[in-house]
Amino acid sequence: MINLGISLLVALVVFGIFAVAFSALAAIAPALIAFLAAYVILAQKAMRQLNRIAEQAQKEMMAQKLDRALETFRSGLPLAKKQFLVGPILHANIGTLLYVKRDFEAARPHLEQGFSRNYLAKAMLGAYLFKKGDVEGMKKAFELAVKHGKKDGLTWAVYAYCLEKLGKREEAMAVLSRGVEANPTDERLKSNLQALQNNKKLKMRLFAPQFYQFHLEPPPPEFAPGGRRVIYQRR
Repeated sequence: MINLGISLLVALVVFGIFAVAFSALAAIAPALIAFLAAYVILAQKAMRQLNRIAEQAQKEMMAQKLDRALETFRSGLPLAKKQFLVGPILHANIGTLLYVKRDFEAARPHLEQGFSRNYLAKAMLGAYLFKKGDVEGMKKAFELAVKHGKKDGLTWAVYAYCLEKLGKREEAMAVLSRGVEANPTDERLKSNLQALQNNKKLKMRLFAPQFYQFHLEPPPPEFAPGGRRVIYQRR
């Protein structure tokens, strides 16, 4: 990464100056301080740029201008060469928007490269792999999603939905039980767990409109294009 390289260069220059003026041993501490100071300053600058990009994209998403938001996020990709984590953060957002737009194949590589803590992106990757029949890949993606999004009831519910559709009702109930344990006041999760225990269908409309962004089933008229628009949730 460029910022790391610049910081190392600064440290080497400082080390050289102090080594000549004093000794190699005496130069270690100043070089380390110079490295840390340079890296922190450069990293903060990169993150401020990323925050400005994210704020602009958020405004465009709120206005339902998803194509423009995509371009805004893509404009930040050169920053990935400068600073660690910037790339995964941007890829997660790009992949999520592409998935929402139903451009699933284009979304996949971005979702795979996305920041692991962006649980919405990982849940969408899980939904994509479910539709592709990659059960083990789906479980791996969803497990990562619920690890970092354990307080998000929707993430648990979508995971359980995919398992139930695969005929894995017991596994779906186990996932919902974990979700209820992590979210003891979430009545939607409790209701769906009870539904499966009673051999009934999951009630995914309880998680509308966000559930329909996963494109696992068609939305009812009030949430379909031309009706109420599906709202993108930033993570």
